[in-house]
Amino acid sequence: MALDAFHQTTLQTIGNYEILQKIAEGGMGLVFKARHQQTGQVVAIKVVPPNMTKNDVVKKRFENEFKAASKLDHPNIIHGIETGMTNGRAYLVMEFVDGESLGQKIERDGPLPEAEAVRLIIQAGQALHYAHQQGLIHRDVKPDNLLITQEGQVKLADLGLVKELENDLNLTRTGRGLGTPHFMAPEQFRNAKNADVRCDVYSLGATLYQAVTGELPFKGSVGPLDALMKKMKDDLPPPRKLRPELSERTEEAIRRAMSADPSRRPASCQEFVEDLTGQSRPKTPAVEDSGVTLPAGDLWYLVYRDQAGQTHTVKGTTSVVRRKLVDGQLGDVSLVRACRTKLGPFEGLRHYAEFRDLIPSLSGQAQIATLPVEVPAYGPTPRESPRTPEESKKTPLPRQEARPHLDLEVSSSRTLEWVKLVVVALVAMGVGMLLFHLLLQH
Repeated sequence: MALDAFHQTTLQTIGNYEILQKIAEGGMGLVFKARHQQTGQVVAIKVVPPNMTKNDVVKKRFENEFKAASKLDHPNIIHGIETGMTNGRAYLVMEFVDGESLGQKIERDGPLPEAEAVRLIIQAGQALHYAHQQGLIHRDVKPDNLLITQEGQVKLADLGLVKELENDLNLTRTGRGLGTPHFMAPEQFRNAKNADVRCDVYSLGATLYQAVTGELPFKGSVGPLDALMKKMKDDLPPPRKLRPELSERTEEAIRRAMSADPSRRPASCQEFVEDLTGQSRPKTPAVEDSGVTLPAGDLWYLVYRDQAGQTHTVKGTTSVVRRKLVDGQLGDVSLVRACRTKLGPFEGLRHYAEFRDLIPSLSGQAQIATLPVEVPAYGPTPRESPRTPEESKKTPLPRQEARPHLDLEVSSSRTLEWVKLVVVALVAMGVGMLLFHLLLQH
């Protein structure tokens, strides 16, 4: 059957489903809204024309998509229901989303309010992080593959598609090819087999870029090769240049996610979400002890060195710690280690979204020194932040000198040492006064 004839075909039923209406069509397939004849469940059905059904690659793609969609159980991922063949046509039944894609929303309304865009991307990031934990990489994250329900819930679509097959089948939307280079990480652009978690992070960052600016990343590129060269040079127009009212946090999160060097990107979509929210997930203590009560609320333990080389451990709230870091009262921020509990593990500030924006090297403009830091006896040795070969060749920036005795609460074994010194001093003063009194009597 010719493709045009297939598109004009009027289907009444597919398997056990009654066709209600055609909701989308692509170059090589159709998408219908349908209802199960027994249960009344409303679903979406992707249908491939008979001539494409004979293609073993296409059939394998359908199998992969169904396997991924049916395996994952997450509120922000479209669920796969069943797959089958009817009258020579392969079909895939999945959850129906009564809404529109993020791409459609941007086309109609232009750039979204920052808070709304971030809220949607956070949902997508959580869905992708869950998929990654199950061993699945999306490889085609973009606005058209993020569906939005009437209630504002994001549904990640087309999960598990093989990148090399994108030009063989497009069932998502009319006139929109899968795998557009604007959203693809440079290493994936060069070779689809390189796609990994950080490629999805890049694409999610690029999706947020368009959501808040209304513009495609690298829009002025003349062809795919030009786009690739701009990606490799990190030649991305700053989001705040297009939208000045955008927050620095959101811009920095986007630019970090879209770094040409994968090692400079967030290691996971969860970390990207942390960059956007400024809130990191609690770290698991290095020492497990059911009798230990972890600190409640907004409390941090930090290890730093003063200008004399003495190690101090202090604790304080996020706002107080940030203020002291900005003021330079904890010295070089790259040498400070933090944890939610004094049990550790103590890690560099780049591991925590609450302080990551204070590290000047995340955008590649400065270097992070990684000298070892002595930690208190109760904590493990802090893990150093990795450095790239390029970073190792460069001279670190001058470090600020730490000033001890902050208005942060001291929380280390050094407190006992100070108490001992004070007691000794008081005893010495008492003895001195007694001797002086005796001398006066004589």
